[in-house]
Amino acid sequence: MSFTAEIWKKNAALFETIRTMPFNQELADGTLSQERFRHYMIQDAHYLVAFGRALAIAAAKADNADEVVQFANAAHGAVVVERSLHEDFMEQFGVSAETFAATPLSPATHHYSSFLLANAWSKSYPVALAGLLPCFWIYAEVGRDIIGRAAKNNPYDSWIATYAGDEFHTLVREVIAIVDRVAAVASEETREEMHIAYTHAAKLEWMFWDSAYRLEQWPV
Repeated sequence: MSFTAEIWKKNAALFETIRTMPFNQELADGTLSQERFRHYMIQDAHYLVAFGRALAIAAAKADNADEVVQFANAAHGAVVVERSLHEDFMEQFGVSAETFAATPLSPATHHYSSFLLANAWSKSYPVALAGLLPCFWIYAEVGRDIIGRAAKNNPYDSWIATYAGDEFHTLVREVIAIVDRVAAVASEETREEMHIAYTHAAKLEWMFWDSAYRLEQWPV
């Protein structure tokens, strides 16, 4: 069994919890409120900056030139391409640039962003990648699941198509292959750290979507 197959199996129950959580169920059937989707889009745009920075750190730590390019391009895509997509969604759902700029990171977004950056800075290349993997893989699998059961004329069709699309899934398969490559030559101690980083980030994925559904704000 490959390392990523092992890590997916170990966290299968967590993924099922994410797949069936109210945010994703209502996203699939098109009943998710625009208020909740707007909250999600604003926070995700903030998060993508941290995700891009963490990818850039991974690129700097990569042990071969191909992977330097791979993760540098992914960092560019997270900050430029995906944020451009988010800006289109924000325009569609009535979020002004001023509203976005005035909205701080929610507690869950702050937690997830801080974890990704700390993990990327302080840990080895394999552990940094393991912490980044859930954002790729879980989104791909949620997108694949939702597109198979999405309501017709779903107001969130564009979001669903992005994360269920071939281009994104190709990228995810490439990242999975890199994680398997580095895990295959890693020590048992490093592999255990990779497990811990992946599971922690996967839990933060749940927290992120849940916080959007709850319209989370700072309590004080």
